Amino acid sequence: MSQVYKDPSSGPVPPTVATSYVTDVNSPAIPALNILNVLGTDTTANDTDGIRTDWSSGSNTLTVQLTNRLQGTGSTIGAVTTNLVTFSLGATPATYVIEANFVAFESTTPAGAGYSLFGAIRTTGVAASLAETPDKINNEDVALAACTADIVASGNNVILRVTGTAGLTVNWAVVGYYVMVT
Repeated sequence: MSQVYKDPSSGPVPPTVATSYVTDVNSPAIPALNILNVLGTDTTANDTDGIRTDWSSGSNTLTVQLTNRLQGTGSTIGAVTTNLVTFSLGATPATYVIEANFVAFESTTPAGAGYSLFGAIRTTGVAASLAETPDKINNEDVALAACTADIVASGNNVILRVTGTAGLTVNWAVVGYYVMVT
């Protein structure tokens, strides 16, 4: 065990406290009264590491962000289509790979479903197009067998879309992840 001698007449040893924290975006984060809030969230921002730190709040809050994420929720009442996420592919020509996991729940039966989709989409910077049909894994209770989940190109956007089942109200959520190269 190491020990440090400090003359007690000169007061307590001051703690060593960082006065600023370098972040990946909007640096630095600065504690207020030695307090720094560290929170987690996600963002659609592209980052090859898949994670970054941000101090965009302008206060004593540093946010750790999972990047390249697409998240959304919604409901379908009957056999209607709903877009859970619409993500602009931007003005730079690029190719994206999208992985998305959809989940559905209908409370009166009750019934559930899960879908995992993998697709590639390319943009010219003006218009998007799918590279073949996305691969899909379906796991559905019988009551939700008419439901679908899909990755769609529309305009210069990628859309994570679902369709419900006639006569049922279905609640949906999706979490997706993308990788992009120019």
